[in-house]
Amino acid sequence: MHRCDVAIVGAGPAGLSAARAAASHGARVLVVDPQAAPGGQVWRQDVRHGAPGPARALRAQLARAGVGLLLQSEVVGHSGSRLFLRSGHEAASIDYGTLVLATGARELLLPFPGWTLPGVTGAGGAQALAKQGWPLRDKRVVVAGSGPLLLAAAATLRRHGARVVGIHEQASRQAVAGFAAGLWRWPGKLLQAARLRAALWDVPYRTGSHVLRALGGHALRAVELSLEGRVVTVDCDHLACGFGLVPNIELAHMLGCALQADGAHAHVRVDQWQCTSVPNVFAAGEACGIGGVDCALVEGEIAGHAATGHGNAAGRLQARRRRARGFAARLRRHFALDPALHALAGPDTIVCRCEDVPMSALAAYAPGREARLMTRCGMGPCQGRICGSALAELGGVARSGFRPPIFPVPLEVLAGFGDAHPAGQSQEL
Repeated sequence: MHRCDVAIVGAGPAGLSAARAAASHGARVLVVDPQAAPGGQVWRQDVRHGAPGPARALRAQLARAGVGLLLQSEVVGHSGSRLFLRSGHEAASIDYGTLVLATGARELLLPFPGWTLPGVTGAGGAQALAKQGWPLRDKRVVVAGSGPLLLAAAATLRRHGARVVGIHEQASRQAVAGFAAGLWRWPGKLLQAARLRAALWDVPYRTGSHVLRALGGHALRAVELSLEGRVVTVDCDHLACGFGLVPNIELAHMLGCALQADGAHAHVRVDQWQCTSVPNVFAAGEACGIGGVDCALVEGEIAGHAATGHGNAAGRLQARRRRARGFAARLRRHFALDPALHALAGPDTIVCRCEDVPMSALAAYAPGREARLMTRCGMGPCQGRICGSALAELGGVARSGFRPPIFPVPLEVLAGFGDAHPAGQSQEL
C-alpha cells in the first residue's frame, strides 16, 4: 500500500509536468505508468537513441525533487480515494489526497479491407515498435492517414533504417497549405515542421490521398491508395496508417468525472484549473481533448499547482494554455477526416480484431449491449478500445460506459486486493 499527497496516473509530458509542479510545493508525489520508463507515448524510450532531451531534463528534475515512480503498473479500479493497481504480477493500492489524470490518448484506427494483415499497424504503433527495436532496416514502408503524426512517424522509421516510400495525407492540398500558412503564429511549431520535412526531403508527400485496401495473403505485400481521384498500388513491407487520436477516458468515467462530447468521441470536462467535476480530481493533456505536447505540458503544470492549492501559480499559465489549445483547434479544423474514410470497410471487413467480428455481423443487432452479447464485439483483450472507437467514428456503436477492471488483470491480482474490491460505475458499453 502506498500513500501520497498527489497521485498522478500517466508518466507522459502531462503527468511529468504535473509532478514537477506539485513537488515544487513540497507535496509527496507518486506517478503511476504501465511502461518501464517514464515518458509516455510521445517521449517513449528509444532502445537505440534514448529519450528526447526534454524528457531527460524533466526526469532529472523529478529525481532531485524526490518524486516517486511506480512503473510497469496499471490502475484497474478505485474505491473512494484509493486506486487499485496491478503492479507487475502483484496487487497494490494508493491512498491519495488529490489525483491528477494524465492518461493520454490512443490511436484511432479505422477498418478497411486488409487492415488485419501482418505488417499493417497504426502510424504511432509503428513508431513505438521502431523505438522498441522492431527490425525495420531496409523495409519498404508506406505511411498514410492524417495529421502531423505521419511526419513524426516517418522520421522515426527512417531513423531506424526503414525505406519510407511515401507519405499519404488524406487532407486536401488546400487544407494542408492553409494550415502551413498560419504556422508563423507558432514559431516553435514552424521550426519543428521544417526539421521534419528536411529529414524527409526525398520522400514523396501526397495530399488528398488515402488508403483503400491492404493486399497480401499471409502478410502485407502492397497497398492500394486513392491519389487525387486515381487508384494506385504501391509495393511495401509495412503500412503505418493512423487517423488521429482518441482520449483515454476510462478511469475518469469510472471516477464519475463529467465528460464532454468531442465529435464522435468524448474527453474529460475540466475548468480553468484543470479540475474535473469530482472534487480533488484533476485532469490534463490529451484526456481533456487532443492537443499535443504543448497542451500536455502547460495543463499538467496547471493541474500540479492547483492540486496542491496554489491557484495563483496556476493562474499565471492561463494565457499559455489558451495559445496551445488554439493551435490544437487549428490542427483539428485543417486535418478533419474525409467522410470517404468512413466507407472503406465492406461487409466482410473485420471490425473487432480480438473476436474476428465482421461489419456484416453487426447489422442485425441494435448498437450497444445487444450487438456486444450476440457478436462479442468489444469483449476481447482490448475491451473495445479499438473497435469501440472505430464504430463511434463510423456512426455505429458509440462507447457509452465502462466497467472495472479498466485493463485485463489476472485473478490472482484481484484476489490480492482482499476485501477491498475495485469499484466503478457499472454501465453498459
